Amino acid sequence: MRGGIMGQTQELGQIIILNGVPRSGKSSIVAVIQETFDGLWMNLGVDRFMQMTPARYLPGIGLRPGGERQDIEPFVPILYSAMYESIAAHSRLGLNVVVDVGHHDAYAIKRGVLADSARRLKGLPVLFVGVHCPIEIVMERRQNTGWNVGSTADSPIPHPVQLWQREVHIPGIYDLEVDTSLLSPGACAEMIRQYLADSPTPSAFQRLATHYT
Repeated sequence: MRGGIMGQTQELGQIIILNGVPRSGKSSIVAVIQETFDGLWMNLGVDRFMQMTPARYLPGIGLRPGGERQDIEPFVPILYSAMYESIAAHSRLGLNVVVDVGHHDAYAIKRGVLADSARRLKGLPVLFVGVHCPIEIVMERRQNTGWNVGSTADSPIPHPVQLWQREVHIPGIYDLEVDTSLLSPGACAEMIRQYLADSPTPSAFQRLATHYT
């Protein structure tokens, strides 16, 4: 596993991108990685960037699928570009980065955010991890945390949530996939650790730059 330290080595920092729907368990995996992996790991995920975004532009890069906020959609690719440029800058300084996001392209029009993000990390060590969780468990977690906007008796699973589940689980785009309904955050992190040890140069994310639009 890479463990670059700024000022002591020119080694690039490792980047881990955890992609899944909200409440799929990504943040819990991030916490384990930051606490237990060797080296300094910076969390540059979606929640951090939403905290920096003015309220009138929220949810910003956390915008749900379905074309609900076409007024702010044009800003989303710009915000993602800034986010990924920051990720790249951290890696080039030798800092490891873990990123939890919910990439989708189910906006009112195709935005190509994922492909553009991949291009911005060209030449950097990236591990792209799909975080799975059955939609029924996601909905249970949403209800338990009081975050169940859009659910009705006739439609207990909001359409944007269904779209999100479909968009993040496109077959064949990940280096590694984990299922938080079957594994604890620690077990998921250990799978990631082992993958990095066995396969130090993952390439799935780089392929997205030309093959995912």
